[in-house]
Amino acid sequence: MKWVGLIAVLFTGGLLLSAVDDFPYWGNAESPANDSVVSHYYIENTMRDTGVPNMVTAVLADYRGFDTMFETVVVLIAGIAILAILRVMNQTPGGAKPSPPHAIGDHHDIIVGTTCRLLVPVLQLFALYVIAHGHHSPGGGFQGGVILGTSFILLALAKGLNPVLERLPEKRYVKLAFVGVAIYAGFGVMCQFLGENFLDYGVLHVLMPASDAAQARSHSMLGVEIGVAFTVSAIMFAIYANLSSKGELEGGL
Repeated sequence: MKWVGLIAVLFTGGLLLSAVDDFPYWGNAESPANDSVVSHYYIENTMRDTGVPNMVTAVLADYRGFDTMFETVVVLIAGIAILAILRVMNQTPGGAKPSPPHAIGDHHDIIVGTTCRLLVPVLQLFALYVIAHGHHSPGGGFQGGVILGTSFILLALAKGLNPVLERLPEKRYVKLAFVGVAIYAGFGVMCQFLGENFLDYGVLHVLMPASDAAQARSHSMLGVEIGVAFTVSAIMFAIYANLSSKGELEGGL
């Protein structure tokens, strides 16, 4: 079976490499991506339509809002699939057990613990910055969610999984993952209630402190990015927690 897998990988890799010559040269102005009518529209009208200087975020969260919403759903489904496969339900209730106390002077408490106490607040603050400024500078919900999830994983690596689960138990991070998708879809549903298409944010200026449709689109993109961040950070930590503890949510690495 290993030989079959190796042959399949080599064959597929050969097909992919054979298509490299068909790619346009780097920076080619006449490439399909650069010469498309759609690309020209984004470049010329993004600021006017959305009031957002970051064209990438505008495309992802506004022009291609359906696609990004279902990408977030895919992240949620991936996390639920891992939970369904790996999660081992304990027979005795009570949630996460506290980790055993360290002896005074333990190097884990002094070096690793102190480093984490210094790094984790900075990571979480930077994650919030990336989320909040994603539609004005490089960043967004996916990037900020990954950084936020990493901060919890760092704590679990340093202090053990159980102390982190006391602050972010399983029920809570699963709820956060679903809440993130609900926030994203909620913006679309509000647009429909106001008589416009799903995720057509411009109409939301009647509900927001926005002067016009473009500003409403900008505010709405921030809202959906927050939803994306909730889902991504929760699923990241859920995947780590189950993989590191073989689905038992105790001990960890």
